[in-house]
Amino acid sequence: MKRLFLLLLSLALARPLVAAPPLNFVVFLTDDLGATDLSGYGSTFYETPNLDRLAREGAKFTQAYSACTVCSPTRAAMMTGKYPARLHLTDWIAGHDRPFAKLRIPDWTKELSLGERTLAEALHEKGYVSGHFGKWHLEHTARDHGFDVTVGDNGIGSPRGYLPPYRNPNLPDGPPGEELTGRLTQEAEKFIETNREKPFFVYFAPYAVHTPLGGKPEVVAKYQAKVQTGAPQHNPTYAAMVQAVDDSVGALRAKLDALGLSENTVFIFTSDNGGLVLNQITYNLGMRAGKGSAYEGGVHVVGLCRWPGVTQPGAVIDKPIVTMDWPASIAATTGATLPGDGADLRPLLGGQAFADRPIFWHYPHYHPGGATPYSAVRFGGWKLIHFYEDDHVELYDLGTDPEEKHDLAPSQPERTKSLRAKLDAWRQEAGAQVPTPNPDFDPIKDAAKPAKKKDL
Repeated sequence: MKRLFLLLLSLALARPLVAAPPLNFVVFLTDDLGATDLSGYGSTFYETPNLDRLAREGAKFTQAYSACTVCSPTRAAMMTGKYPARLHLTDWIAGHDRPFAKLRIPDWTKELSLGERTLAEALHEKGYVSGHFGKWHLEHTARDHGFDVTVGDNGIGSPRGYLPPYRNPNLPDGPPGEELTGRLTQEAEKFIETNREKPFFVYFAPYAVHTPLGGKPEVVAKYQAKVQTGAPQHNPTYAAMVQAVDDSVGALRAKLDALGLSENTVFIFTSDNGGLVLNQITYNLGMRAGKGSAYEGGVHVVGLCRWPGVTQPGAVIDKPIVTMDWPASIAATTGATLPGDGADLRPLLGGQAFADRPIFWHYPHYHPGGATPYSAVRFGGWKLIHFYEDDHVELYDLGTDPEEKHDLAPSQPERTKSLRAKLDAWRQEAGAQVPTPNPDFDPIKDAAKPAKKKDL
């Protein structure tokens, strides 16, 4: 018996070890989705069963942040792992013109420079095939930045419509009754099926829920029947778009299940900025303001992740994270080289200790919603905002005042000074561009210039 045991042991040891296949990655970056636009994040109007299931089966972040309060900078951060301030790409392309405002905005970079290394390029060196679907909004093309496949980029930041005709040179019209988000989902499913035997990276970036609003008439009618007078979230067309995003998540996950890839695929879901509250499109429950703003409504976003072998089902994580952490985590997992500003989230996702670190924002621009140039830092539960027009700062304790109603800067001078010093040091280190006094400042002309609809 002993001889037989030794023989079996020697045979087992002689077998070559079979390496686990590389992980696949799906990064779902939706557009303008508010931090409370999911039923699992507090909404009682929008219905998001597939995203709620993702939260139950993976991890849900309660303090997830976008790299910027508008889209292009966050998308650049997702691709490079770098702060938008470091890239000098700090507004949506091509930005908002305020020639007579008090400050002159810096000469910022209106593209993701071809010299910047992207996650797709880094993963390509590790044998990954990469596909981009939907919005790009970084100039050049996704192919120019390392993607093998790109579908649906129309060259601008919003669709011309969510129902055919799409008038999109990179997306032929489908049959009547089709909807844009669902169509992009079908294209991503084809990519996954085609590349099922290879390690793949899917960057799924639907235009939803960006304006112009649009959805299938029958889904809009469903939510019209749910509208309650006085409810803060009440736009039935927007609700239909949120459902389209949720349906897309469900379809992509079903495809992974059908192909036997779910246990080898990391699925990440987040948004490029907070919800747009102008024109009563949505409402960021319990948060101040919305897209374009320095406040929580502008940068607080949803964050969901299912990472097989790492996340614990139903985990709720309260530590602050930011856009750049996702590409940093993917690069660290694959051994890809992607220098940047993000942190590897796997220890946090796995329930391990994760040290507090400051998170910064830099938006030296004017926004059509009324926001003025600012920089900000969050460290622990505290957030400091520096407004450039009059050089004043505001301080909020987000743990007790998530709606940022009580400015504590006057009563907390030492904390204010400390956080301002962190912010100033980071701006210098990152090479952040700052606005300067505008010699053409004219308050009357500035007030007379209306925001263009497309800017919103």
